[in-house]
Amino acid sequence: MDLLLVTVVGIIALALLFDFSNGFHDAANSVATVVATRALPPKWAVWFSAAFNFAVYFFVGTAVANTVAKTVASGHESIAAVFSALVAAIAWNYFTWWVGMPSSSSHAIIGGLVGAGLSAGGLDAVNWSSVEKTAIAIVVSPAVAFTISFLAMFLVAALQWSTGWHDNAKPFKALQLVSAGAVSFGHGANDVQKTMGLIAALLVGAGYLHPHAGSTAVVVPEWVALSAYTAIALGTVWGGWKIIETMGLRITLLHASSGVAANVGATAAIFGATAVGVPVSTTHAAASSVIGAGVSSGRGANWRVVTEMVVAWVTTIPAAMGLSFVVYRLTQLPTAGAWVAVGSVLFVLGGAITYAMRHAVKADDVVAEIPAEEVLEEHQPVHPHLEGHGAID
Repeated sequence: MDLLLVTVVGIIALALLFDFSNGFHDAANSVATVVATRALPPKWAVWFSAAFNFAVYFFVGTAVANTVAKTVASGHESIAAVFSALVAAIAWNYFTWWVGMPSSSSHAIIGGLVGAGLSAGGLDAVNWSSVEKTAIAIVVSPAVAFTISFLAMFLVAALQWSTGWHDNAKPFKALQLVSAGAVSFGHGANDVQKTMGLIAALLVGAGYLHPHAGSTAVVVPEWVALSAYTAIALGTVWGGWKIIETMGLRITLLHASSGVAANVGATAAIFGATAVGVPVSTTHAAASSVIGAGVSSGRGANWRVVTEMVVAWVTTIPAAMGLSFVVYRLTQLPTAGAWVAVGSVLFVLGGAITYAMRHAVKADDVVAEIPAEEVLEEHQPVHPHLEGHGAID
């Protein structure tokens, strides 16, 4: 049997595992708000999100996939580079999920690719123009998401003034579902393409796929797209409940009205980035939107949790770079040493992942922490211009 083909198939499976982890790690981006406000039962919410994740397959192109695929410069793509990036990104995803910290799967995989490129060929092995897009998005997407969700709360307040709806009125919960569906669609549109880009880079490095003549762009095969969308949808259904707990319950007290504003901010940032082919962090956008909605609604934010998130955001790329750099070097050891070293890394990582998934926070654990409807009513934000208006369900 062709050893190269077996290796490529194995690494594609690893890429789909990363995609699966992206699904449950970043499912909180849209699920957290509807879970926290009881707009949907938690177990229904993940299926709702997964359906929109997968639906993207029928509508969206591959601009983000090409950006990711070109992170390692032409001539330096290799099976070892993609493998190292994946190991680093998967390890970081599972670690941050285990501690309940919303971090970026996007930045983990970009950091992994950069680390592998640097380890393989130094600065010249990295396509810095692709990295620059991601670096700009680290600053811009949270700022845009925060600002839009902050301003959206004023529109929500104006709607409440004109209708008399209270903060958890049924129309707001309906709007939450629409906006959460949009966030899930945006998550699928941007995040799935990262895995597609990785697999495309792997196939190019192995010689099974070639860029267009006179271009660095590649055509992502249909089977790659279909398998990637399936993997992220399955991961979303499995549910990253520890991060959903952080996003929905620990950053601020969300109501249906502020949940709508948060989803609007996240959707705007994610769709804008996808339109220009930037692999933006949906986690950064969603978390910043939740903070913006909380501050604007008068509920504020848990700044200790926010600080912890920012630390995770800042350390994601360097941590993934470092892990990937080391793993790549292990792959370059003499044949026997490389097999032993890489096998040991995979054994430890696989054992840690198995333990973590068997002892994960479950949906029922999160449900127990969600405030009851009457508690949410007692803690409704006070909008001065709404005083004197009746509340309507």
